[in-house]
Amino acid sequence: MTALRERLGVQSLRAGGFFAWWGRSLAAWLPRSWRAALGLDRGRLLLGVDGDSLQLRLQDGDGLHDIGRMPLPTELEVEGGDVLAAVLSPALAELPRWLLLPAGACLRRRLVLPAAAAERLRDVVGFEIDRQTPFAAEDAAYDARLLSRRDGDGQLDVELVVVPRAALDAQCNALGAQARLLAGADVAGANGEPLGVNLLPPATRFAPSDPWRAWNLALAGVAVLALAAALWQMLDNRRVAADAFAVVTGRQVEAARKVSVQRQRLVDLVQGQAFLDRSRSGRATTVEVLDELSRRLPDDTYLEKFALEGDRMTLIGLSSEASALVGRLEGSKLWRAPAFTGALVPDPRTKRDRFTLVAVLVDTGPDAGDADGGDDANRR
Repeated sequence: MTALRERLGVQSLRAGGFFAWWGRSLAAWLPRSWRAALGLDRGRLLLGVDGDSLQLRLQDGDGLHDIGRMPLPTELEVEGGDVLAAVLSPALAELPRWLLLPAGACLRRRLVLPAAAAERLRDVVGFEIDRQTPFAAEDAAYDARLLSRRDGDGQLDVELVVVPRAALDAQCNALGAQARLLAGADVAGANGEPLGVNLLPPATRFAPSDPWRAWNLALAGVAVLALAAALWQMLDNRRVAADAFAVVTGRQVEAARKVSVQRQRLVDLVQGQAFLDRSRSGRATTVEVLDELSRRLPDDTYLEKFALEGDRMTLIGLSSEASALVGRLEGSKLWRAPAFTGALVPDPRTKRDRFTLVAVLVDTGPDAGDADGGDDANRR
């Protein structure tokens, strides 16, 4: 953090100090005319009391410029009036006004402070006034400026600038009502250039209204509205895209559902056909069953009904040898367990017995044949 502060060259890395430094650094890349037009480098108006006259100077990016002298306004101004605004151009009259004290009016002391003092430099040097100057803290107007930072230990070389409060009050009283418009009080150096300190207490510094405040508020409002509109438009676009996606997804889901139903139907058909094929491949065909019956039934027997339902064979008919039919049908490889389902009923018209006989069709595969053979042997 200390190295970063040294690179930045600022006293504080708090949000306000950083953005102020950042703004000044960006503004330094602009031409002076642009900075003046944007109000970034307007400079300041320096007021110096010299006897009975008031010396006016302009300090901007090009240095110091003498504007002129005028009598002290204490006897010329109207109560509450602004004499400088009447005699200066509007561009100069709107500049921040600073009282410039002569070089001999202040006492300067060099101090070495720890790097942490940079956060509250003015407050820290306030505790050094009693030790470094012959003045008490309440009887002096003071400020401090950072001279350099030491590379080895990061300590600060600071200059304490102190002016007796009585001397500062005398200068302010000489200005009369103009003193209430002062934004600060600086001290001239040995070369006449201001040191860059502000000896006025923060509570008495005049803060002129920002001419760009209304524009800034208006632009901030426009920016907020534009951001809200952009966010609303983005949300609306996302909502429309979501609706379109839902429609497309719904169509795809419906198509997938239809395909799934058709696929399931096809699977059921294939499985059913495979089951029928397996069932048919393990049992005798109808022709084989009829052929086997025609060879086993007597010639005087004829059928009124022949039915195959699953693995059940049903025979209904008339025969002169009905009681012997079960014995004739036993031992077949195509069915097993032939039996009458009811009593034999004589038919007076044909002189034969009516019968109803059932049997169970068996699997004609090799394994089933062995099993059936074993069953037949057991039955015998």
